[in-house]
Amino acid sequence: MPKTPVRSLLCALALALPAAPALAAGCEATVNSTDSMRFETDKLEISRSCTSFKLTLKHTGKLPKAAMGHNLVIVRTSDLDAVAKDAIAAGAAGGYLKSGDDRVLAATKLLGGGESDTITFDTKALLAAGDMTFICTFPGHSSLMKGKVVLVN
Repeated sequence: MPKTPVRSLLCALALALPAAPALAAGCEATVNSTDSMRFETDKLEISRSCTSFKLTLKHTGKLPKAAMGHNLVIVRTSDLDAVAKDAIAAGAAGGYLKSGDDRVLAATKLLGGGESDTITFDTKALLAAGDMTFICTFPGHSSLMKGKVVLVN
């Protein structure tokens, strides 16, 4: 069968398909949050090969920060409740995150509707952390707004 441009293109696409999962588990991700107190994903995959990770949080809703603020905070699952409790004590002025909290592995700013924040963080702490969860620390949100952080090869 002679090579045609279409056949060559199909072969190239077939060879590229096995690479797709590696791209999905690369060194950056975007997570959307809504006015319905939800992250639009419940899993954040980070490749073990990443030395740093670029994370963007987008608040796709319309409500202001004071009414429906969201952040994304990565913690060890065992620290989740204590970090959320201390975040409430930090209040709005502190962005609902205790200043200098060493239990926080990474965190975005608190956002209102239509806002976004991008952070880049070193992944060393994640590699040693074990079981991790991402949450929103706005009062009352952490029980619904959470997901697993999974290190993948």
